[in-house]
Formats: sequence, structure tokens, C-alpha cells
Amino acid sequence: MSTTENTEPTARRRGRRPAGQDTRTALIDAARAVFAETGYDGATVRAIATRAGVDAAMVNHWFGSKEGLFAQAVLELPFDPMELQKALRQGPDDELAERIVRTFVTRWDTAGGGQFVALIRSITGHEQAGHVLRDFFQRFFSAVITSIGADRTALRMNLCATQMVGLGMVRYVAKFEPLATEEVEVLVRAIAPNLQRYLTGEIG
Repeated sequence: MSTTENTEPTARRRGRRPAGQDTRTALIDAARAVFAETGYDGATVRAIATRAGVDAAMVNHWFGSKEGLFAQAVLELPFDPMELQKALRQGPDDELAERIVRTFVTRWDTAGGGQFVALIRSITGHEQAGHVLRDFFQRFFSAVITSIGADRTALRMNLCATQMVGLGMVRYVAKFEPLATEEVEVLVRAIAPNLQRYLTGEIG
């Protein structure tokens, strides 16, 4: 009888925790960190759960599988591409690249770059991650380029993507100094002119 009394409170405590949003949030935060460090293939459910301080069974409880957790933690972008595009169109077309670089770097910096890093490091071992990154930049830049009436949309979109993905890679993944810790406005002044040419200038 004493054994039952001793184990029931523990079982109740464990049973209540999945109902709290804090467990789900802890798993998402831990997953982003582990996916960023190891990529999709290198991450294990146990490692993520340990980082979150919960039982590994909680991954299945909340997300169904590692795949489901990856989808929630990494593949869910922190902003809607179309809403972002509309917001960035508020202003002169010749300053569009400045607004794009400033907004992207600011948002990635605010998130610590973790989601971008996890996505990039998972691309080689997880095909869906590559689709997400490609689809995001295709939708975003295609809409922007179409809205300003520029020609050669597909080529311009790809050129813009190389600029922004490259920036993200160097700042958050490879962490080349001084770019990794440089002030946002310095990056805007350095990168925006080239991005502006890809958006509206002559490209050959």
C-alpha cells in the first residue's frame, strides 16, 4: 500500500505535465537547438527530450514523431511570406533592398538565427527542409519582383536567394567574423546595393 502511495504522486505529476504548454514549448526550443547543432539525421528524440528536461515519450505525445517535431520547430517559418512582402513594399522601389536586408537580418537576429541554422544544416539529410527554403524564397521574391514590374522573374528570384541565403549561411552557420557580429545597418549599406541590382537593375 505504501508503494502505491509513493508512486501515484509521481505518476500524477508526469501525467499533468503534457497538458501544459510549457512542455511543448520546451521541446520546440530544444529541438531547434539540437537540429541546429546536428541537422535532422544527427538529432535523436532522446537528445531533444533530454535538452528539454522531459521524458522522450513527450515527443510522441505532442508531435507524433521526430518528423512531426521537426515540422513544428523548423519548417514553420516565423513569418508569412506574403504578409512580409506586402509590408516591405511600403516605400520607394529604389530602397526596397535596404528594407529587405534590414528586416531579414533583424528578424533572424531576434530569433538567434537558430531556425535558419537548423533548416540549413538539415537540408542535406532531409529533403523537405530544402523544399521549405526554396519555396519560401520563390514565393517571396517572385511576388516582390512581379509587384515592381521587373523582367526575368525566375533569374532575379534565384539571384536574390543566393544573396540572402549566403548572408544567412555566413552570419549564422559559418559565423565568419566580422560579418557574424556586424551591426545590422552596416550589413544593409554593404549588401543592399547588390540586392537592389538583382531586383531592379540590369542583369545581362
